[in-house]
Amino acid sequence: MEPWSRREDERLLTGEGRYVADIKVPGCLDAAFVRSDVAHGTVRSVDCSAAREVPGVVGAWSAADLLEMPACPHSAARLRDLPPVPYTLLAKLSTQEAVAGREWPVLAKDRVRYPGEALAVVVGEDRYRAEDGAAAVAFRIDPLPAVVTASAAADDSVRLFDGLSNIALRGETGEPIEEPVWQEAAAVVEGRYRQQLLMPTPMECRTILAVPEDDRLTVWSGHQMPHRLRRELATLLDWPVEQVRVVVPDTGGSFGSKCATFPEFVAVVFLAVKLGRPVRWIEDRLESMKVATRGRGQDQKTRLAADAEGRLVAYELNIDADVGAYPHLGVGLPMQTAWMATGPYGTPRVHATVRSVLTNTMVTYPYRGAGRPEATIALERSMDMLARRLGMDPAELRRRNFIPPESFPYDTPTGRRYDSGDYAGALDLALKTLGYDGWRAAQARRRTDPQTLPLGIGLACYVERSGGEPGGLHEFGGVEAHEDGTVVARCGTASSGQSHETVFPMLVARTLGVDEARVRLVEGDTDEQPEGLGSFASRSAQVAGAMLQHASMLLIEEARARAAALWGMPVEEVAWSDGAVHAAHGGSAAMDLAELVKATGPMRVDDRFESGMAFPFGVHAAVTEVDPELGTVRVLRLVAVDDCGVVLNHAVVRGQAFGSAVQGIGQALYEGIPFGDDGMPLLPGGLLDYLVPTASEIPPITIKETCTPSPRTPLGAKGAGESGCIGTPAAIVNAVADALQLADPSLLQTPLTPDVVWRAARAPKYQEAAR
Repeated sequence: MEPWSRREDERLLTGEGRYVADIKVPGCLDAAFVRSDVAHGTVRSVDCSAAREVPGVVGAWSAADLLEMPACPHSAARLRDLPPVPYTLLAKLSTQEAVAGREWPVLAKDRVRYPGEALAVVVGEDRYRAEDGAAAVAFRIDPLPAVVTASAAADDSVRLFDGLSNIALRGETGEPIEEPVWQEAAAVVEGRYRQQLLMPTPMECRTILAVPEDDRLTVWSGHQMPHRLRRELATLLDWPVEQVRVVVPDTGGSFGSKCATFPEFVAVVFLAVKLGRPVRWIEDRLESMKVATRGRGQDQKTRLAADAEGRLVAYELNIDADVGAYPHLGVGLPMQTAWMATGPYGTPRVHATVRSVLTNTMVTYPYRGAGRPEATIALERSMDMLARRLGMDPAELRRRNFIPPESFPYDTPTGRRYDSGDYAGALDLALKTLGYDGWRAAQARRRTDPQTLPLGIGLACYVERSGGEPGGLHEFGGVEAHEDGTVVARCGTASSGQSHETVFPMLVARTLGVDEARVRLVEGDTDEQPEGLGSFASRSAQVAGAMLQHASMLLIEEARARAAALWGMPVEEVAWSDGAVHAAHGGSAAMDLAELVKATGPMRVDDRFESGMAFPFGVHAAVTEVDPELGTVRVLRLVAVDDCGVVLNHAVVRGQAFGSAVQGIGQALYEGIPFGDDGMPLLPGGLLDYLVPTASEIPPITIKETCTPSPRTPLGAKGAGESGCIGTPAAIVNAVADALQLADPSLLQTPLTPDVVWRAARAPKYQEAAR
């Protein structure tokens, strides 16, 4: 196989991919949902009678018609029945506390709390008839005031749940910092930053197909965690888990947005069982933009202090996080931002507080980066502000405060234990690749020439966490050898674009010493692999890859033991190399794997393997040209230097780095959800209004890497899929602030639309304000 090719490419690029919408099941019905046209309101009536008369409609139901339908699996009672699942036992316990009294209904009955919340479901012989039926449902909602930011909702002037505060969870990490520390510091800077809500926007929206078969249910879904979905659906139906099978076919991206058991999934599965017929729901793009999960959504306050030499002495981060209308999925997620507040710096005192606040928006959930981009933007924007205050080069300020390589493992004030890192090495490579000194010289020349547009250079140094949290750092799987010489690798993951189909067989083949073409991967099927955690938190290589290497080593040990028994010699005298067993000391006995299976019977090993938490890092650098009169930003150059430990496939990792950097550009410059006074999103044109970067907006991007192996996994690998979403936005915003020489960088809040930049350009420059 060529180093740049992937097994799945030919199938996917020639239209041979098989997604949920491509699966044909005889007698399948389609579901369509009737959705609220207000952000917050009291439901007065929902009448489905006219819908039931529409030709081709099999049934139409409101909440009042389906009283026997189980609650969403994230209710407090249901959560107590489920085993711990990622993102940690802490998240599970905090969710139990936060959701008490705040049930997320599958269909709204008394009140709607976000735009597009489902009021009724219609099932038809096909999607067209189901949509016709949905259009015939009559409903009346009395609007209530809506709040769409955490800061606006935190005062409880508008309560989403009567008698309960909108603040669903409070958390903190690190020790509070005494006031004298700030008073005695040589320089203190304060900032306020808004991390806007984002849409993950995968190519394929959410999907589910539920097929009842006798006493079993097969569910097809583009999902990141099929075993979690199976477990939660079985709990909802009060069935043994073995009666539910979940299969994940080709999946068109997810970026964190396809991990949960959504209300629509509950309705589809319940109706499939009730009707005894297959039912599917294929979310369309406009529907997804209205009701799919959101990412980010934080209001942040920072305070950063340094001594006269530029050594950091204290950092404080206060977070009000928008977790949407129901706390069931993302209430604990903002703690990821708090835990990663330290970044790559040896700041002795760091304290972070979190308030998870309910708003009249769709639920916030992990989106590529999941808390780490928010931490990086807050800290790195503050670092640039501090550099200006001290009159110090931003690169030098960062270098002066890096945690040195010899300090690892390093315990941060916020409770993380970093595994390994060479942050200065990454910075040096980024500066060299960018041509930092040359761009600084060009910037100085432009600042003396009023006929040229200002240049800005921005840096962002980041550390992230990969693999998951304690309780979610393991994976299940196995390896099986067949008589024909082929090998099947099984894993509890489910790919949504991470190239498992290429990388995992390559890893198994390399470990066994066999031809890569002989190895086939099976994943995303709970019948084939009964246990598993899934694909999230950049854990595929670090955790699942280590598990497959471990299983391959177990297969080798099994092969040696069988050969020893067959040949009547001690196992210590049997060696393995190049996919075969042979006598270790030059004897004539030898067998390849296929021959051994023929002689001794089927050979399969299965196991559970636990890895450790890892901390990838990197430095991103951007050069921007800003037109103060038009407010436009042109990214001239972007350099991304990432360290994900030992790389298993360079082409795949580079693709992940490039794609995530493009999403980071979107966050910095284009993507955002504007709301009207009534709390409704102002996105009538779909992706014509919610702007994601296209090929014409992508600047020259140079991807580089350093390699600092993780000691916590046998492969030495760390996560690689989220780096661009973490480092790129802060680098671009810092570059724009540098170009405009702003005294108050909080004037720049993402996305940096022309209006935002134009207004910021009319503020006093830093040098003028400093005088």
